[in-house]
Amino acid sequence: MAGSGLGASGRVLHAAQAEDVASASNFRAFELLHLHLDLRAEFGPPGPGPGSRGLSGSAVLDLRCLEPGGAAELRLDSHPCVEVTAAALRRERPDAGQPEPEPEPVPVCTRPFSHYGQALCVLFPQPCIAGERLRVQLTYRVGEGPGVCWLAPEQTAGKRKPFVYTQGQAVLNRAFFPCFDTPAAKCTYSALLEVPDGFTAVMSANTWEKRGPNKFFFQMCQPIPSYLIALAIGDLVSAEVGPRSWVWAEPCLIAAAKEEYDGVIEEFLATGEKLFGPYVWGRYDVLFMPPSFPFGGMENPCLTFVTPCLLAGDRSLADVIIHEIAHSWFGNLVTNANWGEFWLNEGFTMYAQRRISTVLFGPAYTCLEAATGRALLRQHVDITGEEHPLNKLRVKLEPGVDPDDTYNETPYEKGFCFVSYLAHLVGDQDQFDEFLKAYVDEFKFQSVLTDDFLEFFLDYFPELKRRRVDSIPGFEFDRWLNTPGWPPYLPDLSPGDSLMRPAEELAQLWAAEELDVRAIEAVSTSAWKTYQLVYFLDKILQKSPLPPGHVKKLGEAYPKISSAQNAELRLRWGQIVLKNDHREDFWKVRDFLHSQTSPGG
Repeated sequence: MAGSGLGASGRVLHAAQAEDVASASNFRAFELLHLHLDLRAEFGPPGPGPGSRGLSGSAVLDLRCLEPGGAAELRLDSHPCVEVTAAALRRERPDAGQPEPEPEPVPVCTRPFSHYGQALCVLFPQPCIAGERLRVQLTYRVGEGPGVCWLAPEQTAGKRKPFVYTQGQAVLNRAFFPCFDTPAAKCTYSALLEVPDGFTAVMSANTWEKRGPNKFFFQMCQPIPSYLIALAIGDLVSAEVGPRSWVWAEPCLIAAAKEEYDGVIEEFLATGEKLFGPYVWGRYDVLFMPPSFPFGGMENPCLTFVTPCLLAGDRSLADVIIHEIAHSWFGNLVTNANWGEFWLNEGFTMYAQRRISTVLFGPAYTCLEAATGRALLRQHVDITGEEHPLNKLRVKLEPGVDPDDTYNETPYEKGFCFVSYLAHLVGDQDQFDEFLKAYVDEFKFQSVLTDDFLEFFLDYFPELKRRRVDSIPGFEFDRWLNTPGWPPYLPDLSPGDSLMRPAEELAQLWAAEELDVRAIEAVSTSAWKTYQLVYFLDKILQKSPLPPGHVKKLGEAYPKISSAQNAELRLRWGQIVLKNDHREDFWKVRDFLHSQTSPGG
């Protein structure tokens, strides 16, 4: 549903009337009650014409008019790659005793919007009136385009069959189906997918069932924004790894996926529930994507898409999934109302990820991971400059600017610092945890702005409101949100010193002109976890190039680094090899790059 504009307590949300310059739709004029997709997938050759690869079928939108003066048209987000061939309108039957009116064909047209989309206008013969319910059915086809990603067999792990998947965030699902492509509008959805023989379809839905040899039906019972509707079709199998979790992958990866995540996901989910409230989505599955998947992970509800790089063989990257799990509360359940407020998704999710990590692994390990994130933020700010407008938490998106073009470390790490500052103001971790539970409960299934959150925060802590903590000189909330640059407050990461200091000292030993072999051998790295090794390698990289011969000896001393299957370690070892011109390990760089891409990818 589009949302009532009210939180659980009945407070009026600022987001209820907020515009979204990234949407061409008139989403405020309608409540989207439900979306149903009925599609057939064809894996033909690329390009236009009969038999080419594409998705074809229909999108059915159940709507209720909200416009006080009525509406003469429905305006949806679409894309030139989406070819709508027919539209039909059915209005709600006038009386309970009257038969349902037949759908009537209606005209559609497109209007220009931006380089990343267009408006699709469904014209009504007579304007609909406020409160009227209607159903719009669009017959369409989508082939090549930015929202639907087609992979040849060579681009998959098994290299046997083609693969297709969708990626909706931020504004790409308008190139999958016509929609209100804004995080401000949420709805339930269902889908019926027909696939070729030997293929399996999966979607971001609570339930699914197979209907015959080639058809799959999906149902999402909770309202979600359009960008979280996700589909993948390929040579897929699954394995159970917990009471509410399965892993999905190509057959050649499924054993490794089960080994890596068996029993792990439930521990992460249960810890999140203790901290932030019930996990409302039912199942939590993970789909290991083909190697050419260009993201670390995408938090599609009920079915997170992740890179196969997480299959390190020793569970050393298993905790990376915590970030996507944390989105189950922050982002998927409580959502930013537009992409200028992206920090509400990612800043809270970084904070939630690190709270879960602290409970499970202790503060030292979490602070070490946070130090790595802070270093990335420092690097970003140094490269772009302190005053760059994208280094604000609240970004003013200009019309025509693709929200994806504003993506950077700021909403993640500066957002984490702001949430940490608010916890610091509260002064009691248990109280702040309870506040986050209340925040999620208040705004679940809603889309919010920063003003909604901060108003709730100050009302929840009236003593802080009386103290005017939003106006403390140097730490004003307005400065946090609207001033670019470095965060005014940095959380204390000193508990990580016990892990960072040994890594820094060991890196210094390797950077010395003469190696102190005895001192190096005295430092045992056998118990170091991934982030400690990453921190060590980052320090080595900063000090590179090392004196001649040192990198060769470094690789020989730590084969678990120089010959690792862990993608984070392989990446950094490759960077060290290149920066030090260590030619005998160039083949490892080549193999790593090949493992992350595929021919034609």
